[in-house]
Amino acid sequence: MSETNGLSIQALRNSLKPFAKPEPVRAVWQIVNTYLPYFGLWALLISLLQNGTSFFLLFPLLILAALLLVRIFIIFHDCAHGSFFASRRANVILGYISGFLTFTPFTYWQSNHLVHHGTYANLDQRGVGDLWTLTINEYKALSPTKRLAYRLYRNPLVFLGIGPGYSFLVTQRFLHTWEGRNEHFSAIITNIAIVTVVTLACLTIGFKIYLMIQLPIMLIAGAIGVWLFYVQHQFKGVYWARQDDWDPVKAAMDGSSYYKLPKILQWFTGNIGLHHVHHVLPRIPNYRLQESYDVTPEMQTIVPLTLLKSLGSLKLNLWDEDQRSLVSFASLSR
Repeated sequence: MSETNGLSIQALRNSLKPFAKPEPVRAVWQIVNTYLPYFGLWALLISLLQNGTSFFLLFPLLILAALLLVRIFIIFHDCAHGSFFASRRANVILGYISGFLTFTPFTYWQSNHLVHHGTYANLDQRGVGDLWTLTINEYKALSPTKRLAYRLYRNPLVFLGIGPGYSFLVTQRFLHTWEGRNEHFSAIITNIAIVTVVTLACLTIGFKIYLMIQLPIMLIAGAIGVWLFYVQHQFKGVYWARQDDWDPVKAAMDGSSYYKLPKILQWFTGNIGLHHVHHVLPRIPNYRLQESYDVTPEMQTIVPLTLLKSLGSLKLNLWDEDQRSLVSFASLSR
């Protein structure tokens, strides 16, 4: 549990406000060291495939490109919060471009993600921008068929294997009637951009080569992204509460993890492991999260979730309202 000495959420935000100012030089440098290597890897992969290199020998390069695509998504995420640049227009433009690369409609995703920031750790407002999680009583009330469906949904092979491809390649291609005009526009523009790129690829490098590069990069990056989002709010000791008891300080500090990754992985994931800091003040750009953590004692009270310990989160599937903790399916029999 965090130790905030009774500070309000506003007091915590005030302590972090000096870091909620975008720095143009650092922002531009992050674009240079992320997008250029990504496009360079694409050019290299195309050249190697055209010259007959075995697809299986290219996996290290595909994984590297996928990691860079994860970093691009973090920049996309910052743009959605209006934090990457000081200019709103610049954030929107880069957000749309990044959305084309990640197959994600910018305004559509932004709308859902901002709902997540207002409802995370709230048991009465689940379902938007999160991985669906049932309480024990809700699970027991389901029919056998629906229990099986929920178990499949929570299976790592499904939400890390099938889920990312289905989400990024399929569901985000369709418009939903409940979304607004701006969300519809972003979905349409993103779909047009994707079709345009695929058409150009068919006319130049060929659809087969395009698919041999794009598909594994998207699936690997998608799995990494879903895993990051999963462990940010699903881990041992996480805080959730009903609406009447929901505390914004506990939600930010104990309802979001500090996922302490090796430095190289922290770079590729754009410091998003410092997720408790992000949820206290979402307007901090990713390239300032580490320094904000380093100089703010309250942020350092969170016990880090290591890479090894995070694997234990895979068996946490249900919320026990009596124990106020995530538990496994196996715990039901005990």
